[in-house]
Amino acid sequence: MNLRRRSKILTRPRCEGSREHEILDSTLSLLASVGYDRLTMDAVAAAAKASKATLYRRWDSKAELVIDAIERAKGAPQVADADTGTLRGDLVAMACHAHGMTDETSLAVFASVITALHRDREFSEAFQSRFLLPKAAQARKLYERARDRGEISPDVDLDLLSEVLGAVILHRSFVLQRPVDNETVEQIIDEIVMPAATRTSNHPTTSSQPR
Repeated sequence: MNLRRRSKILTRPRCEGSREHEILDSTLSLLASVGYDRLTMDAVAAAAKASKATLYRRWDSKAELVIDAIERAKGAPQVADADTGTLRGDLVAMACHAHGMTDETSLAVFASVITALHRDREFSEAFQSRFLLPKAAQARKLYERARDRGEISPDVDLDLLSEVLGAVILHRSFVLQRPVDNETVEQIIDEIVMPAATRTSNHPTTSSQPR
């Protein structure tokens, strides 16, 4: 967050406590139902029974309001930081919970912002820095713990591996328009993620190189 924006947030009158959360909850609900492109500050104000002036005293733009909602609203997408003792257990716990990767609202939120990520630079930058990168770092911890336990081959690219589960789920849901439930997620973990994580190194050794 830049200093100018932080200063404005600290000095601007804020919606208080539960009122702010009511606005964020209304924003997330509208986002999931109509999408980012069609969401307006007027619609949020009407849904939250607040004035548009109230919204603009707290948020400069639709992008800021939506990012806050995706971060902090009651039904916002979450990545559970589970430590079950095994990589498989951690992945299942991370994805298969309320507001996780199989939650209808969470999937609808992701679907609603896809076009905005390509068209709205302000939103895209904020979404990357305030939502995607922190969630990715949180997910990567699961793989780091698994590597420390010796479950993951030491030469596996953890950054690439940590993208696989979410990518397959989103592709199945948005591109193929097929349902994603807990059983499907476990199948993806068992048949794609775990084999990739636990494969033996296929890099040739020095002795196997032709002379």
